[in-house]
Amino acid sequence: QVQLVEAGGGLVQAGESLRLSCVASGMRFSIATMGWYRQAPGKQRELVARITDVYSTTYADSVKGRFTISRDNAKNMVYLQMNSLKPEDTAVYYCLARYYLKDYWGQGTQVTVSS
Repeated sequence: QVQLVEAGGGLVQAGESLRLSCVASGMRFSIATMGWYRQAPGKQRELVARITDVYSTTYADSVKGRFTISRDNAKNMVYLQMNSLKPEDTAVYYCLARYYLKDYWGQGTQVTVSS
């Protein structure tokens, strides 16, 4: 059974950095597309960043130049380095694994950015 566990959220001030991590189990991690999504109160869940099995990356326009997604296949982990955080980045961040055409989600980790 595929399981994803996120870590690294917290409360920071605007301009600071955080690194989120997500560890996957129950899957052949190296062939999965991994992503980070976020959901702010009253808003729909949105893509933040995605990285494919061949390390192709996609970013939301709102985070380009500030966030970096990476993966470590040896550790079954995906990371989201978030720099220059803004109050509008406040949300619950979810890890996604797209594996054999199915989507699997982590439980989410809260990121709060104060102004």
